[in-house]
Formats: sequence, C-alpha cells, structure tokens
Amino acid sequence: MKTAKGTVFRYGDNVDTDVIIPARYLNTTDAGELAKHCMEDIDKEFASKVKAGDIIVADKNFGCGSSREHAPIAIKASGVSCVIARSFARIFYRNSINIGLPIIECDEAADAIKNGDVVSIDFDTGIITDETTGSSFKGQAFPPFMQKIIDSEGLINYINSK
Repeated sequence: MKTAKGTVFRYGDNVDTDVIIPARYLNTTDAGELAKHCMEDIDKEFASKVKAGDIIVADKNFGCGSSREHAPIAIKASGVSCVIARSFARIFYRNSINIGLPIIECDEAADAIKNGDVVSIDFDTGIITDETTGSSFKGQAFPPFMQKIIDSEGLINYINSK
C-alpha cells in the first residue's frame, strides 16, 4: 500500500451523506461534478480549498444517513486521500472501500488532530502522524484483502484485475 500526507479539514459528529454531497446534485454520476459540491452544506469553502492528498478528520458516525455511493465518490474525487474518524456509518464504510477511498477509525487521532494540521498516514501500519504537533496515533491497519481493493482503486478494478 502507500502513504498519504495532507492538510486536515476537521468536522464533528454525525456528518451525514446529505452534507457530504447534497441531494440536489445526485442527478449526476460524474465524479468531477460531484467533487465541485463536496461538503458545501457544511463547509462552503471546502471544494475551493481542498488539494490532492488532503485529509478529513471527524468525530463519530461519519457518513451516516442515506446509503448513497455518491458521498465517498465526491470525497475521493475532490482529492482527499483519507478520512479519519472515531467511527463510520457501516454502509459509508463499505462504499468507501468499494470505491478505493481509505478510511481509518482512530479515537485518539480524532481527539487530537486540529483543522489545518498537516498529517501523514502509513496505510500498511495504520500509523497516523500529526506532523504539526509531532504526535503519532495507531489507527486500524487494513487487512490485506482490503489493501488490495484500495490499491486497485476500488472493488470493480480489483475484480477485473483477477
């Protein structure tokens, strides 16, 4: 697998799929178009400020609400390299892995990492390092089969490569 490093966009509890990608934009499946509206109902400046490699950190129940696959697609297409949270809604978690968006649960990282911090992640070990403060946290590393799906940029690509 790989590593990621980027600037953090920080959010709280219960960030639902309706604020990740508002329903008014669900008439398209174009990832680039979805990315233009990612997070706009919770953070109007997200789409204009996010850069490739940046990281979202949130509290509990990230991705709750409807089971739309558009939500992780919008996040990934916006350039986000990983989402770190205390916990994820089950369907969002599965949809994220299915489209190749790395997500990591880690209470300690969610507690300590602040908006604007620069964070690096080693996906093989699950080690999250807040480069701004020098603190490190142990997140859940992906099992090998999930690493292969993420490395393939999603489940469909993984299956097609077999």
